[in-house]
Amino acid sequence: MHSECIQSTPCWRKGSTCYDMVFLEKDPDIPRMEGLHVAWVFLFFSFIYNSIKYPCVLVQWFTTISDRPDENTEMWVVQPDFDADGQQELEVVHIDCILQGVHLIPVYGHDQLPTDIQHRDTLDIFKAYYVNKYIDHHAFEIAF
Repeated sequence: MHSECIQSTPCWRKGSTCYDMVFLEKDPDIPRMEGLHVAWVFLFFSFIYNSIKYPCVLVQWFTTISDRPDENTEMWVVQPDFDADGQQELEVVHIDCILQGVHLIPVYGHDQLPTDIQHRDTLDIFKAYYVNKYIDHHAFEIAF
């Protein structure tokens, strides 16, 4: 059985933030990446309605740039979703939609990176990301 810890931590032991990325199941009948969403986890919470507890996750959506993986890397490329005003597209989903964590690699351009860049800033700085299929065999089997 496979298990992992998905984090959404604004601050940990006086350290930096940690908001993990996940695969969310879009359609279980569609195989591989076409049946998945990539999302950035911001908050875990639950509420009770009619005596039923609903565990939820607040996420920002990431969308694939193309209908196939990148020709050079053979990895899918995703970008964050924003509304017409440039605000993050956020949504609340049931926690059972999370399939597993996902690792993203920034799509580097030709410009130099700032020397003071921190790992926690990468999801805010870059505009597109490769979905790393080489991080583990689970990611490879699920998305590719």
